[in-house]
Amino acid sequence: MLKTTCRLCKSKDLKTYLDLGFHPHSDHFLSKEELNKEEVFYPLRVQICLTCGFHQLDFVVPPKDLYQGEYMYESSITETGKKHYFSMANAVCEKLKLPKNSLVIDVGSNVGVLLEGFKEQGMKILGVDPAPIPTKIANERGIETICDLFTTKLAKQIAKEKGKASIITGTNVFAHIDDLDDVMNAAKELLDEQGVFIFESPYLVELIDNLEYDTIYHQHLSYLSIKPLIPFFKKFGLEIFDVFMSKIHGGSFRVFIGRIGKHQVQPIVSELVKLENEKETYSIKRLEKFAKDIQNHRFELMSMLISLKKEGKKLAGIGAPAKGNTLLNYCGINENIFEYLTEKSKLKQGRFSPGMHIPIKSDDELLNTNPDYGLILSWNFADEIMKNLEEFKKNGGKFIIPIPNPRIV
Repeated sequence: MLKTTCRLCKSKDLKTYLDLGFHPHSDHFLSKEELNKEEVFYPLRVQICLTCGFHQLDFVVPPKDLYQGEYMYESSITETGKKHYFSMANAVCEKLKLPKNSLVIDVGSNVGVLLEGFKEQGMKILGVDPAPIPTKIANERGIETICDLFTTKLAKQIAKEKGKASIITGTNVFAHIDDLDDVMNAAKELLDEQGVFIFESPYLVELIDNLEYDTIYHQHLSYLSIKPLIPFFKKFGLEIFDVFMSKIHGGSFRVFIGRIGKHQVQPIVSELVKLENEKETYSIKRLEKFAKDIQNHRFELMSMLISLKKEGKKLAGIGAPAKGNTLLNYCGINENIFEYLTEKSKLKQGRFSPGMHIPIKSDDELLNTNPDYGLILSWNFADEIMKNLEEFKKNGGKFIIPIPNPRIV
């Protein structure tokens, strides 16, 4: 579906500044049988609303196509990620002084790692996620999870059955939702008077500054910053009252939203708006430079990889995250360059990457075949990955980190 109005302010004054071409669903890893079937590709373009400054994709893939099939993302796959979510649960409970047995609901809860952290803090928990595979895993782990989209209708049902929530969280999910009006109406329906809605997401300023264009894919409908969100939340009688900056996923922000006047608004809110203006986050000229830098990055990365192949070097990709598939498909990196990808997630092993159809194997394959170079597609967890693959390095293997500039470690 082509998006012709701003998701936040409904303006039609939109301008496309980045076109990454056509891409497949980046979290649909193909079985061997599917390699002989048709594969759907969708346009991947980013536009800015010239009225409020909001950044969004101009094409929306239906949620049922993205999440309600074989969606294979697992939030617990790295120790770094798990520690981050447990730390977040602890920090939120401490900051907001949550009484024991307060109800915490996580939207897009996946396998329930964040909720597990809240459970350890003595909270009542409930997950909501539309994807069957992670929802099944969560319930098997004892994390009660509803397999559905978070809507006003569902919020009313939950409020009736479980009572009002003190906290609603959404980590790396707020940017995935097309109808944000309904989500905020749902949140208001479900939160108690002092209740807080918290979302955590990659921060647009970091994305642009660090050339993190591989984090652009069809699940990520929106690219978030503070300035356009302030008037959006105000429409619902809500306000941003605090923001916490994090290094996770290449630079994220955790945004705290409550009913107007219920929480003291911290200085960081206006400071970030000032930063966004200073960084020219809403300047067409700056965004056109960003698009040009991405083209140059593709040329630089491909030149490096082709040069290594000409030297007879063997290359593999390490990690098979959704972001990696944006990079692989945009740059045209296929089996002629990478012999395989490796992945810790057993759900993806034995599958093939969307679009480029590179086979996915376990990390053990690096030690079995000893490639000369491994390009870390999950670069946001590069330190942990390199530590885990110390044996590969001892055997003479070298790592390539692609973002923000391709470099050999």
